[in-house]
Formats: sequence, structure tokens, C-alpha cells
Amino acid sequence: MIKEQIEKLWNGESQDFSCVMEIIKALDSGELRIAEKVNDHWYTNDYLKKAILLFFRHSQSKLMKNGICSFFDKVPLKTKDWSNEDFIKTGFRAVPGSLIRYGAYIAKSVVLMPCFVNIGAFIDEKTMIDSNVLIGSCAQIGKSCHISDGVTIGGVLEPLQSSPVIIEDNCFIGVRSAITEGIIIREGAVIGTGVMLSSSTKIIDRETGKIFYGEIPPYSVIVSGSYQTTNNLNLNCAVIVKKVSKGTRHKTEINELLR
Repeated sequence: MIKEQIEKLWNGESQDFSCVMEIIKALDSGELRIAEKVNDHWYTNDYLKKAILLFFRHSQSKLMKNGICSFFDKVPLKTKDWSNEDFIKTGFRAVPGSLIRYGAYIAKSVVLMPCFVNIGAFIDEKTMIDSNVLIGSCAQIGKSCHISDGVTIGGVLEPLQSSPVIIEDNCFIGVRSAITEGIIIREGAVIGTGVMLSSSTKIIDRETGKIFYGEIPPYSVIVSGSYQTTNNLNLNCAVIVKKVSKGTRHKTEINELLR
């Protein structure tokens, strides 16, 4: 029903804006999410992205004050005017300097160091978001992940058919890495320091020579590399240096896996 209301509003067949606010509220609470996994395949709910775009289209920037400085924006901060009881109820920890836009969901036991989380993002339980991290609009991050210092997780609102960045459970993203353009990082993967991944990045399995684009296989250990083209140019790529079992991934220190 609400999907039909959004489509009518999007196509100019309705002027009832209440369905947009209902969706933004549901995204904020985690009741709805931009992408969902069904039978190991991720599906993007385009109508939810349309709702966010409609929210921006119909909203005006206004002055927003907090205890440190003021903002001039269309989207309020998620934790504006929260009480101690609000934080206890939601169950996540937000260190000073962490900014979360309304419409982003943060699950219990998440720890947010000074970072920025954009509207439509979803961060699941027991995940650590380290300092200077940017979580882009609609990015989906699973349980018990560690997103290290200075990482950029790309956002996506347009084009509507584009998928958001998806990081499944138990993943580690190394310092200063950048994950963009709808990449899927499958469960248990370890991404080394400074790895740049986009949908066009060539991902080479060192052991088999197999090449991937847009998806990191489960329990892969990834580092930066290069490959030589036919005209002797060296281009950047990502290299799967090893695969580890689920048991090994949980028992072994990240630094050992990256050696």
C-alpha cells in the first residue's frame, strides 16, 4: 500500500506527502531497510530510495542548533534532543563527534566513534564504526563488523536502479579503504589497509586466477595489487591472497590474516 502511495507521489499523481514521512520514520527505526537479503541475493527497494529523494525535494533547509554549533540542512540529526533514556533504550554508544542523520538505523551494541552516518544507512548489532568514517546514504552494514579509521563507504540514491554498498556480517574493513558503487562484501571477508573497491575494480584470486567484479567472496582476505595490461601499463586491482574458513576467521587475529 505505502509503495503504491510513493509511486503515485513520484509520478505526480498524488500530493499526499505523509507516506514519505512514514517511510523516513520506518527507516530510522529499522522497520524498513533499503536492501534485503533473500535466498543469498540482495534486493534493493527502489521505492524507499524514491521516498528519500522526495523528502529532499519537498523539504527546505533550516537552522538546526545543538550544543556545539549550528547546522543549516534539510535532515535533522537522529539524536537531536535525545535523553539518557533514549540512548539506553536504543542501546548503541555514540562518542562525541559522531553525527547520524535522521533516517539512518543504528542497532543495539553498535559503537560510533567520531564519524558521519547518512540517511537510509543500516548498521547492525555489535558493529564498530571507527573515527573519521563516512557511511554513505543507504549503505548496509551487517553484524559484528569493524569499519576502521578513515574508511569511506559510498552512498547511493541515484540512479534508482543502483544497489547500495553492502557489507555482510563479521567483516573487517582496513584503515583508509574505500568501498563504493554498490560493491557487496560477503560474510567474514577481510579488506586490507587502503584497498579501493568499486564496481569496475578487477578482483583477482591469486590461487585460481579467477576474476571478480562487484563482489568479494565470503571469507576472502583482500589486499591492494596491480596487473599489467596488453600495452604494458600497470593498473590497480584488488587481490584475494587467501581464503579462510569460518572457524579460522573467528580464531585468528586480523594482522595474522593479512601477513
